[in-house]
Amino acid sequence: MSDHTWLAADCRHLLYVPASARLQAAVNLGARAADDGLKLRELVAGVLDAATAHWSATPVGTADTATTLHARAETLLDTARGLLTAAVDGYTRQNRAELDRHDSERAVFVNDLLTGRADPGDLAERAHRYGIRLSASHTVLTARAASLTPGITHRIDVALASRFGEGNTLTTLRDGDVVCISAGGLRGIAAELAHLLLTELGAGNWQIAVGRTHPGLHGLATSLDEARHTLDHAAKLGFTAPVLNAADLLVFPVLLRDRDAITDLVTTVLGPLTAARGGAEPYLETLTLLFDNQGNHTATARQMHLSVRAITYRLDRIRDLTGYHPGEPTQRFTLQAAVLGARLLGWPA
Repeated sequence: MSDHTWLAADCRHLLYVPASARLQAAVNLGARAADDGLKLRELVAGVLDAATAHWSATPVGTADTATTLHARAETLLDTARGLLTAAVDGYTRQNRAELDRHDSERAVFVNDLLTGRADPGDLAERAHRYGIRLSASHTVLTARAASLTPGITHRIDVALASRFGEGNTLTTLRDGDVVCISAGGLRGIAAELAHLLLTELGAGNWQIAVGRTHPGLHGLATSLDEARHTLDHAAKLGFTAPVLNAADLLVFPVLLRDRDAITDLVTTVLGPLTAARGGAEPYLETLTLLFDNQGNHTATARQMHLSVRAITYRLDRIRDLTGYHPGEPTQRFTLQAAVLGARLLGWPA
């Protein structure tokens, strides 16, 4: 632990520094207090105590009047106010510089960790500082929003570390997303991250994806890829759930793994819809909402502001054009896979 006994002496010394250098000396004192780990209230108390001691040590002459004493007290207060403002400014700036340096180092480390480009020995040594064991299992969560900032990310990082313990979470801003590495099997991490984002950004302005838990260094990159791809797929598919699990959306990477095959499926099954009046989009939207509503015609009609009869007509028209109808159990899966593929590919645009 640092020895803070220097503070009282340095605060008293400030009052005897020449006026031209006094404010800079106060800034330097505030920066040293920040470096030494003092709390802001300790710095403020030190400057005020020094001013009080200076007043007490100033003798009162027989010729002093109430007016001269008042003027002397006013001058001391003005000096103390200026010194205190400068010292707090130095303290705040030094803390911000240290925070920026810490965040920068953290971001570089996480980037090296997730890309695996750094020397393994050096990476293991740096990981140890953050309480991460590269041989253990980890889960990567990614949060995406338009207004994420380093300040928000830092507050989230501090809150998660306080909630789950140092070394169990590591959070940084990477490529505009908040990336959180958590120890494998940590319960409640996604819900807590969602709560913090709700507090910072409000509802409906963000989305979280949770990668699967994987062991080792390679597993970190795999979990991150799963989380980021989940967010990408959710954007294409119009999924609005605030928290998505990669494990629940594994069908989409499978669909995209053979792009030629899914493209062939989409154009073969849904291609005839492009010949309809108004194009394929109204029919594709109808199928999308129908599958989202588990085949419920009434809910689909309500969501599209149409009558149930209009929905039935569109489905019959789809059958006439494509030969497929979602009401036929043997055809439903093929039709739904084609619709999902179309949404992932951005078809027919």
